[in-house]
Amino acid sequence: MWTGRFPPVMATHVSNWGNFPVVEADLRSPGGAGQMARLLADAPQAVVRGMGRSYGDASLGPYILSSLKLNKILALDADEGTVTCQAGVTLADLLEVFVPRGWFLPVSPGTKFITVGGAIAADVHGKNHHAEGSFCRHLLRMRLLLADGGEVECSRQTAPDLFETTCGGMGLTGAILDATFSLKKINTAYIREEILEARDLDHIMQLFEASTGWTYSVAWIDCLAQGKNLGRSLLMRGEHAEIPELDSKNKREAPLRLPAKRKRGVPCHLPSWILNRYSVRAFNGLYYRLNARGTRRHIVDYDTFFYPLDFLHDWNRIYGRQGFVQYQFVLPLESSREGLQTVLERIGEKGWGSFLAVLKLFGPQEGLMSFPMEGYTLALDFPVREGLLPFLDELDELVVERGGRIYLAKDARMKQETLWRGYPNTVAFVNRIERWNPDFRFRSRQSSRLGVTP
Repeated sequence: MWTGRFPPVMATHVSNWGNFPVVEADLRSPGGAGQMARLLADAPQAVVRGMGRSYGDASLGPYILSSLKLNKILALDADEGTVTCQAGVTLADLLEVFVPRGWFLPVSPGTKFITVGGAIAADVHGKNHHAEGSFCRHLLRMRLLLADGGEVECSRQTAPDLFETTCGGMGLTGAILDATFSLKKINTAYIREEILEARDLDHIMQLFEASTGWTYSVAWIDCLAQGKNLGRSLLMRGEHAEIPELDSKNKREAPLRLPAKRKRGVPCHLPSWILNRYSVRAFNGLYYRLNARGTRRHIVDYDTFFYPLDFLHDWNRIYGRQGFVQYQFVLPLESSREGLQTVLERIGEKGWGSFLAVLKLFGPQEGLMSFPMEGYTLALDFPVREGLLPFLDELDELVVERGGRIYLAKDARMKQETLWRGYPNTVAFVNRIERWNPDFRFRSRQSSRLGVTP
């Protein structure tokens, strides 16, 4: 009979949201910190995994500890506007509980189906980074299980080096058990949104810079448009709506509650040939023409504004059984214009465009290994195919030689030297990991691939 420890091996095939790579792993789901410590003691190495919504191999390895049973909301301080919850609580859980009470997340990525532990480990960003920073800016404290089985609480005042290293540290300092962070007060569950068309790259950058007074901004970009249309985009910017702005009596009477919506799914993996340069170019052109109608203003619910893809379950199956790579990079402000043009021209020449291409403007960022820096970030999806990885290596070089870097939460294939060139604090990061995780008991396929851990 199994005693709660790793042996005997129960291997299963595991992948994250990109379905690439797929690994064989012993995946266990401890019910609490005690059981997690016992499992860790008998594992030569382990990595903690939440919802599996990182795109690459950051939460993959031969031994995986799931955090999903650590799913309790522990406290809400309505006076201070803070919540304490376990690491396996998802952003969807928090929104379901707290939006009807007039609270919203301080920062959210493009899906609500991630855990709080994952949000901290990746120090996720959202549409408001230029105004309100990344998730860990709003983090007050957290409790970790260390490699030796001990538990420690850290904050900016208590064990600040552990706190800083864990924020954006991709789970390499220890297993996050619970955390306390600030929420945002809201009066409605709706967003006042404006959609503006941009005819080219210069125009979209001008619109972003003119929109820094807005809390939220993001753009869809046609990454296959070339010539005078290079960089043509649609900018979406928004603010939390107030009750008088709501456009119906029903909404004004229940401003914090949304009607139930029917969700759809992708029932199977689509054939890989469906996404080719011709179909993506046709989709992008049609999407731009349908939405490029000057400036449009309307009220939308927060789900529509923040999480448009969450309505389509298993949308990652669109890319076929071989999976896909989401490639996200950031360039410093001074090299963003030229760098984006160069990357977009190269993608256009290759013809390997993405119909999910997202451009954002970041503000200043502090953090040891956090991805954002002041400048522009572009995220694109590429189906896995022959020649893709060498092509992405080529894009890596274009990015790092301009002072940029690649997002670790999306990475599945970056080379070791790309990390060390793009993240100048990597040496300090490794030294701190050795202090808190001296035997590298916490490690991932990604950390070993990139030379951060053995």
